[in-house]
Amino acid sequence: MLKAIVTVMLKKGIFDPQGRAVHNGLESIGFENLKSVRVGKQIEIELNLNDKSLAETKVHEMCDKMLANPVVESYSFDIKEV
Repeated sequence: MLKAIVTVMLKKGIFDPQGRAVHNGLESIGFENLKSVRVGKQIEIELNLNDKSLAETKVHEMCDKMLANPVVESYSFDIKEV
């Protein structure tokens, strides 16, 4: 069995209101020297597959069709055996 860890982030240049809110919050409680904060999402998917190449293809399809909006988001993933 394989597990995919998918990370989805807003593309650079896309305004990130959640990241801005976290940045402001961190500064308000005393954390200084923050250049920027970006907020994204992480998705864990367990796959009933043993073929890593096939798993990569399937995860790319999942990201392109549902997990990420390619207009404003980018994604990366790592696949590991579990």
